[in-house]
Amino acid sequence: MRRLGSVQRKMPCVFVTEVKEEPSTKREHQPFKVLATETLSHKALDADIYSALPTEKVDGTCCYITTYKGQPYLWARLDRKPNKLAEKKFKNYLQSKQNSKEFFWNVEEDFKPVPECWIPAKEIEQLNGNPMPDENGHIPGWVPVEKHNKQYCWHSSVVNYEFEVALILQQHPDDPGLLEISAVPLSDLLEQTLELIGTNINGNPYGLGSKKYPLHLLIPHGAFQIRNLPTLKHNDLLSWFEGCREGKIEGIVWHCNDGCLIKVHRHHLGLCWPIPDTYMNSKPVIINMNPNNSLLTKTWRQLCKYIWIISPPFSKNKIKSIS
Repeated sequence: MRRLGSVQRKMPCVFVTEVKEEPSTKREHQPFKVLATETLSHKALDADIYSALPTEKVDGTCCYITTYKGQPYLWARLDRKPNKLAEKKFKNYLQSKQNSKEFFWNVEEDFKPVPECWIPAKEIEQLNGNPMPDENGHIPGWVPVEKHNKQYCWHSSVVNYEFEVALILQQHPDDPGLLEISAVPLSDLLEQTLELIGTNINGNPYGLGSKKYPLHLLIPHGAFQIRNLPTLKHNDLLSWFEGCREGKIEGIVWHCNDGCLIKVHRHHLGLCWPIPDTYMNSKPVIINMNPNNSLLTKTWRQLCKYIWIISPPFSKNKIKSIS
């Protein structure tokens, strides 16, 4: 599995953006839109966007795999957010027309407490050893997904700590037109970030599972490479999203050679998301079971049965199992 950039901070847009004073189609109750202009951003150009690898932006919740209690563990995203008083001060600062001065955060007093096991995300700015908030006033971070923590029960459903494996959806290594679900050792995924998708995640834009038979999967970031992307021009990308089968995705993430990640979302181009009949749902799926472990094999066979019964987006295509 090729290692690409890790999502440890907010990704900048490939274009310079502007704020338009009209209701957002992305977030409820947001009275403005953030739209892309036709100008490529300095960050994209500095990262040599033209030689970057374009991949599908998957709509789920971000996860991270690193060690905890001496073994590989899945970690859930948990941003440390400001308390009410600090948030009010920060919003007043953002709305002020005289905000040329930098906003000063007191990290020890301005932020809500987090669990002791919480760790800050990599690549965020540090000041005197303290992680500093991003432009949104949040400190990105992670908490380990404990087996019996109900808050992260859907995260727990995709890992087995006894066998140290995770349930992964990715492109088939020999056929980019196929998807493959398999059990991957957590040790093979160390220090990678992934997207958790499924029935109870982010409104389930891919229509996976059902209330009776929920289904959740992990997708490594960068797993779905885009092979027929047009030129990096606003109108060409807009036409690609609107008219190309491969463009029926949430957005694009470019993995640059220096490790920088650059994105564009459909909303940046004034397009809607979620949409019916996504590109991911159009691909047939192979379920790759491990014949050397009877418990895992039984689990994957049950999974195959569930996908066939409950996931029309996948089951309308061919589903195969390898055992």
